[in-house]
Amino acid sequence: MGEKSGGRGESYQERKYRNLLFNPGLVSFQVMVKETDLYIKAARNLAEPARQSILHHRHQLETYIHLHPSFLDSLTPWPTDDWAPPIVQPMIRASQAAGVGPMAAVAGALAEAVGRDLLKESPEIIVENGGDIFLRAPRRVPVGIFAGKSSFSLRVGLLVPASEDGWGVCTSSGTVGPSLSLGRADAVCILSSSAALADAAATAVGNRVRSSADLKEGLDRAKEIAGVAGAVIIAGDKMAAWGEIELTELKS
Repeated sequence: MGEKSGGRGESYQERKYRNLLFNPGLVSFQVMVKETDLYIKAARNLAEPARQSILHHRHQLETYIHLHPSFLDSLTPWPTDDWAPPIVQPMIRASQAAGVGPMAAVAGALAEAVGRDLLKESPEIIVENGGDIFLRAPRRVPVGIFAGKSSFSLRVGLLVPASEDGWGVCTSSGTVGPSLSLGRADAVCILSSSAALADAAATAVGNRVRSSADLKEGLDRAKEIAGVAGAVIIAGDKMAAWGEIELTELKS
């Protein structure tokens, strides 16, 4: 079972964008299980609980895919399945809301599932899974946007609002990494209270953006998806934003 990487290849800039997950005072650590590669910030090193959480959720997902092989490759929304395991349920809901296949939500869903498990051990959590992020913090958190060769890449970021419930911040790209996208946006970054939905919506919006001339169409698509709180789209030297988005300049 491979995971969509949110538009970033493992070797691209050695994932230096991970340094742009700012939150001083937290401990950073990395946990890898098969294709899953999580970068986590927490009050203390929770690598072993995180590994157990990944194994638990991956087992659920792998078992479901074994029983429903077409789930892995479907490019259309998956029907409601009340018997699907907890990790799969938000993927199904996200695929239906965004009009894409359920695996478009896998990285965000797993980041949030692991993050919520770790909240039992740490009141603040940031979990990054191939550019798709779940975070909960009592203050605004700057998150950098990686946009390939665009002049905005690693120079602009989101100030993610404080939240008691947590946020999903997920990015898709049609020009960087192995993600499946029908568009050519350098970055589509979505903010939502659900990381699975943010992930799926980033794919859906990215499919509409083939050049900088499509920025308005992309934002219009983001507005149509229930549960999306905001969006940033970068295509070449053009950028557009909508919703609960506060941008910040990143210092090199």
